[in-house]
Amino acid sequence: MYRYDEIDREFLADRANEFRLQVGRRLAGEITEDQFKPLRLMNGLYLQLHAYMLRIAVPYGSMDSRQMRALADIARRYDRGYGHFTTRQNIQFNWTKLADAPDMLDALAAVDMHAIQTSGNCIRNTTSDPFAGATAEEVDDPRVWCEVIRQWSTLHPEFSYLPRKFKIAVTAADHDRAAVKVHDIGLILKRGDDGSLGFEVFVGGGQGRTPYVAPSIRKHLPVDQLLSYLEAILRVYNRHGRRDNIYKARIKILVSSLGAEEFTRQVEEEWSKIDVAAANLPDTELARIRAAFAPLPFQALPATSEAFEAAKADPAFARFARNNVRAHKQPGYAVVVVSLKKVGDTPGDASADQMDLVADLAETHSLDDIRVTHEQNLVLPHVKLDAVPTVYAALAAAGLATPNIDLASDIIACPGLDYCALANARAIPVAQDIAARFDDDRADLVGELKIKISGCINACGHHHVGHIGILGVDKKGEEFYQLSLGGSGAEDASLAQILGPAVPANRVADAVDTLVETYLTQRSGEERFLDTFRRVGLAPFKEAVYAEAH
Repeated sequence: MYRYDEIDREFLADRANEFRLQVGRRLAGEITEDQFKPLRLMNGLYLQLHAYMLRIAVPYGSMDSRQMRALADIARRYDRGYGHFTTRQNIQFNWTKLADAPDMLDALAAVDMHAIQTSGNCIRNTTSDPFAGATAEEVDDPRVWCEVIRQWSTLHPEFSYLPRKFKIAVTAADHDRAAVKVHDIGLILKRGDDGSLGFEVFVGGGQGRTPYVAPSIRKHLPVDQLLSYLEAILRVYNRHGRRDNIYKARIKILVSSLGAEEFTRQVEEEWSKIDVAAANLPDTELARIRAAFAPLPFQALPATSEAFEAAKADPAFARFARNNVRAHKQPGYAVVVVSLKKVGDTPGDASADQMDLVADLAETHSLDDIRVTHEQNLVLPHVKLDAVPTVYAALAAAGLATPNIDLASDIIACPGLDYCALANARAIPVAQDIAARFDDDRADLVGELKIKISGCINACGHHHVGHIGILGVDKKGEEFYQLSLGGSGAEDASLAQILGPAVPANRVADAVDTLVETYLTQRSGEERFLDTFRRVGLAPFKEAVYAEAH
């Protein structure tokens, strides 16, 4: 992973000290909350329903054991003993005291972390495939390009005050684990017909009040021209993006209103005006960044492991191996996905003790590498097959071995009305109720089923791209939930279709049960829920749910 140098560290220290002075002025009453708001947002500090929340950047979801231990220490000292991992591959602390925020930033700076550009109308944390550098699918390591974008975009003077927040995702594999097509800019690394490396560029995706799957505006952008092309896109957005209406300010609205063809024409025209040689990354800089992602010291190991296979005699381990362990590009290694979705717990939460354990396991068994997924789980990307049983035992003892990755209880849920001042309804207890219905072999029978829950139209729970999406709405002070089906954030990206009228909170889990049972009666062979829905359509699901309601 990329290592900060002295210039980076000096900058972070200065920034943290600057914020300490700003907080001091607020606590002393020298500035009002309205005057303080833009200052705190520039440092990732939100005022939520009950307390301040500090959102910390985890660039492309990658960190080491030292950084994870620092997060655990922050959770113990300044929060309530836990943190919440998000769909932006970041972590949030939901019970921050204003007086403690400067000390938290100092603690982050000490391990090369910060909260810059985790809020505000700027380019947010660039996300990526959590299996980057470990999967044989990729044509290049996408983290290299995420780091290029991070260094280019951080405090970029032209793009610090965009019409609205801006999100970029990068992947290099056919299987999209980064949801690139529902981002403001999505980049997929591919080989061209001539074998050259380039990006397919998607612009104008997003969720929230008006969801869109991004259109492709360039099929093959040579990698050495990435930054100039991104600059052209952002210039067009900065010029035409709506600043008079927050609901129409995202680039997806601009692309939709202009049309993809006209938007592309304007980007290409703007690109032609840029001094490409000056705007793009020098080869020496690319080499410097790429060196940080040099091949790891993998050992030459047999492709199979007797210890791993023998451990499958334990049914619990066998289920974990089937659901949470993925293939690695290096023979004798595996990618281990750590579920933060234990049934009954809050999706995405990890205690300080659990963070310390993951740090220990990464240091001992995963080449000191940890990833955060956009589905609110963690990954140990480089575990020897021989060590997987040992890792499993440690995870199980800490409540981190739930064997449910991509299954019905692996639910994305935003904090909802339990924390968020914008929410209309709770998301966490709904997720817990649904997960409890699939805490057994039934989840394996159902197979891949991505359930995603948002507590408001802002869609932080990605409900628009859930196989089953659930949106909390307020009806005269009561919580209701709108169900939708058929969404996907993967390479086959699609937006979910609304099933029908919203149902009350006490009927959501029953409705999901009915949807699943309908799928099981309708599916053909080994079809996924999503495939069955796409084949048979909305009607049988709608009939089953609303017939039962009456």
